[in-house]
Amino acid sequence: MNVKMTDAAILSRGRSVVKAEAAAVAGLKRAIGRSFVEAVRLAAAAPRVAVVGVGKSGLIGRKIAATLASTGTPSVFLHPVECLHGDIGMLSKGDLILALSHSGETEETNKLLPYLRRQGFRIVSFTGNVSSRLAKCSHIAIDLGVRSEACPYNIVPTSSTAAMLALGDALAITLMELKGFTSSNFARLHPGGSLGRLLNLSVGDIMRKGRGNPVIEAGAPLSRALKVMTSTKLGAVSAVDGKGRLAGFFTDGDLRRCLQSGVITLSTPLSAVMTRSPLRIGPEAPAMEAAAMITSRKIDNLPVVDSRGRPVGIVDERDLLKEGLL
Repeated sequence: MNVKMTDAAILSRGRSVVKAEAAAVAGLKRAIGRSFVEAVRLAAAAPRVAVVGVGKSGLIGRKIAATLASTGTPSVFLHPVECLHGDIGMLSKGDLILALSHSGETEETNKLLPYLRRQGFRIVSFTGNVSSRLAKCSHIAIDLGVRSEACPYNIVPTSSTAAMLALGDALAITLMELKGFTSSNFARLHPGGSLGRLLNLSVGDIMRKGRGNPVIEAGAPLSRALKVMTSTKLGAVSAVDGKGRLAGFFTDGDLRRCLQSGVITLSTPLSAVMTRSPLRIGPEAPAMEAAAMITSRKIDNLPVVDSRGRPVGIVDERDLLKEGLL
């Protein structure tokens, strides 16, 4: 039967839960010390990380294992009960065990760990009880530091699971950086879905080419350059030298600045007013890289050049917006 709550009481409870969980995550700064460094080193040296946990800790463990696997650290989640009934055969020599339990007294997990330790597996644990059986069976035990849950009865795993998940993310992302795992590696492991499409999209996939790519000789008069710019409605044109290589770039912003200076005419050669050695990108580069360059440099267009330096396309910010990259 529902208890009557005013709108104010509902808002108050919701905000108190968020505040409690945020405090639990913020408190992890104290937990990330020497033991965390040692855990990272062990995980980096292991061929694989096997995450074990039961109940809510198990659900968090599945997410941690998935995050590790997708960021360059081979990982698998194993349920302690299933391990005791044969799944232990999924482990290989040198695997690191990451055991999760806030109480540190979960029966199923504590039945498994002593056996794994006797078999020579190294064990790292995330727990809220460093005096527990779990912590004592671990080579490294990291204290979550959560002493109360966001639940009004201090029963439902809330603050503890939020902290456990955040600590797992800290482990995964630190390992990712330690291993030199790049956005390209990440894209290779995420070929599917909208995220996979964005990660694997290349500049060549979205650039405008052919008649949609405005190109003109650097020595051409400004009048011709403006005509080419207008024909594509991009407000930019790539200028090439006698060998067809990108020599400069000219935009409508450059035109406005030149007009304000009052030193140009329509017969002025483009080479006199263009931006020389402009920013550029290759067609094989990730589209996300082009988006980052356009955003950081506050520009609207970016010329695309091949291995010989010839402008083979142009990326417009509207194309990036259309693809959801900006």
